[in-house]
Amino acid sequence: MDIPVFHLDVLNDRVLIAIIAVLHVVINHGMAVGGIPLVAYLERRGLATGDEAWDALAFRILTVFFIVTTTVGALTGVGIWFSAALVNPYAMGSLLRVFFWTWFTEWLVFVTEIVLILAYYLTWKKWRGPRKHAHVRLGGALSAASWATMALIVSILSFMMDPGSWHSDKTLFSGMFNPVYLPQLAFRTPLAMIMAGAFALAIVAWSEEDASMRARAVRTISSWILVWMLPCAAGGFWYARAVPSAMAANLPIALGTQALQAWSRTALAVLGGACAVIAIVALWGARKPNSTRTWALVVPALLSILLIGAFERVREFVRKPYAIAGYLYSNGLRKDDYPLLQRDGLLARATYTRVRRITEANEVDAGREVFLLACTRCHTVDGVNGIRSVLAAMYGDDRPWDREAIASYVGSMHDLRPFMPPFPGNEREKNALAVYLEHLQLHRETLEGAQSTGVVIEP
Repeated sequence: MDIPVFHLDVLNDRVLIAIIAVLHVVINHGMAVGGIPLVAYLERRGLATGDEAWDALAFRILTVFFIVTTTVGALTGVGIWFSAALVNPYAMGSLLRVFFWTWFTEWLVFVTEIVLILAYYLTWKKWRGPRKHAHVRLGGALSAASWATMALIVSILSFMMDPGSWHSDKTLFSGMFNPVYLPQLAFRTPLAMIMAGAFALAIVAWSEEDASMRARAVRTISSWILVWMLPCAAGGFWYARAVPSAMAANLPIALGTQALQAWSRTALAVLGGACAVIAIVALWGARKPNSTRTWALVVPALLSILLIGAFERVREFVRKPYAIAGYLYSNGLRKDDYPLLQRDGLLARATYTRVRRITEANEVDAGREVFLLACTRCHTVDGVNGIRSVLAAMYGDDRPWDREAIASYVGSMHDLRPFMPPFPGNEREKNALAVYLEHLQLHRETLEGAQSTGVVIEP
């Protein structure tokens, strides 16, 4: 509460992060972590067989991966942390305090990765003959750097799900090697390899004109996908077992929404079906590459994007009500600060607020400030996950909402919906929030963040 609140009242703050993050993960996993090893493998195959067609194919795939990763991939990589810092600066501040040296190391590795991929791409046609062996080794070094960046960041992502013994000893080592870290890394690594194969198949489908080479490429890349499927399934099983049971209970809603949670098994079946389709296409390509159709070779890439988007959505949602499990709630407030805030009130402790004291005359304005401070990390007024639609679903929109019923719900919402954090303010603020929410039934409004309204410090 020491930083002005950034808020997008139509798009929703979390959707902003989700768009950037999913786009980055698609590129990072499919074209860097998995993509570079695949390219290096195809290049080495060309060197071993003396067939220049493999070298040309590997360079075409690398060209696509190089352009996308060094432009959109690099921008969205920075964009994830920039947008996350805007939406939940307290979570980012907490993570920086724990993982400063991890992030510093990751930055060094990332710079190394950029230098290596520039060298790898720009020397492709220059390092020929005896120097080709050195170029293949350069691809190996780039593959290691790409994997290392992911390995470092996954330690932070898994820490947010389960900090493990860090709660007691507060060391970087315990934070990095949390209970979810290695299982999640064991899942993401083969997943990235599969995604790389899926994207490479799509590139082959549209760029390879020689029928013989097309068939050989489809067989080789399809086999690459099949090889990584068993490790991916094993890693996924290990990862699923490592997720804390309280978070697993959020899975039905994470797979859809509150309204659609009854369809969670159907959603799970659809995702399982998508995995099966990728396996079938890969098996088809490995056994009968001459008969594979262009459209079929594009399907695994499209399904990979669907699957990784669903995976990231589930991973983000299941850890609720926390942003950092057991430490920081998703509303940006520390669990240990709750007793103080519930005694003194949010408005008394907030640096940037337009209302400091609640009176009968300013209850709506006070409730709006409480909503801005405590609810807008996840909710909008009328946009994505809008609070009006939530209340309309609960109380109906054809009769007046009852402020006392709303206040009672706000006080117990974390019991009824375990993915919601407890209300952080005092009794007076809870009632003011209920008045504001009741007011919204008849008064549509857009709640702007500090980026639009500027900041006000009420003495």
